[in-house]
Amino acid sequence: MTKELVFEKLKTILMEEFELESDAVTPEANLLTDLDLDSIDAVDLIVKMKPLLSGKIESEQFKHVRTVQDVVEVLYPLVKAEAAGPARLIES
Repeated sequence: MTKELVFEKLKTILMEEFELESDAVTPEANLLTDLDLDSIDAVDLIVKMKPLLSGKIESEQFKHVRTVQDVVEVLYPLVKAEAAGPARLIES
């Protein structure tokens, strides 16, 4: 599983669940100021990401997340550690 695939899945979730335009979702995009996601949206995002892993995503892991790339950096080790993760990411 590459970081690029994690980004693409995250981008898809952001576009579908939060009705964001594709060109707005970049690695540098700030979740609050650029994508207008508030703390409730951040919790929703975590919930949407949970099915990608068999383990738990702890909200504490997202404490310092500010950009889309920050989310990728937090998720990447969790997805990489998940043996079934790549197939589930691509199929979702």
